[in-house]
Amino acid sequence: MKKEEIPQDLGALGKITGEVCYAVDESGKYTTALSNGWEVKSSALEVAWKDVEQRIVAAREKVNKQQASPVLYFMELRVMDITIVAAYTGFWKWQVKKHLKFAVFQKLPESKLAKYAALFEVSVEELKTMSA
Repeated sequence: MKKEEIPQDLGALGKITGEVCYAVDESGKYTTALSNGWEVKSSALEVAWKDVEQRIVAAREKVNKQQASPVLYFMELRVMDITIVAAYTGFWKWQVKKHLKFAVFQKLPESKLAKYAALFEVSVEELKTMSA
């Protein structure tokens, strides 16, 4: 792509930051240039964020029906998976999976709840009630 052909469509982050792209300059050499965004990329990101929003709603519904613990809701809200949660809390992945069950979560001691609360940047009470 030539430097003057770099898309400058205002994307989701276009007003905040630019994206570095590689392009060919007038002399035919590769160089870097800034792009404000690209409509195709913005559309793809929009679809991805809609999927995340749907997963958050589904997680909240599962917790409200006591089919999952609030850990699932906050994982979806913070766009995390079991591996990430395990790494940051110090729990094994199998423990996190177990803690995703509503009945197991209800019996967790305050010390374990505090680890989850710290990771999700909420209080223990907000963790329990999903009020963050």
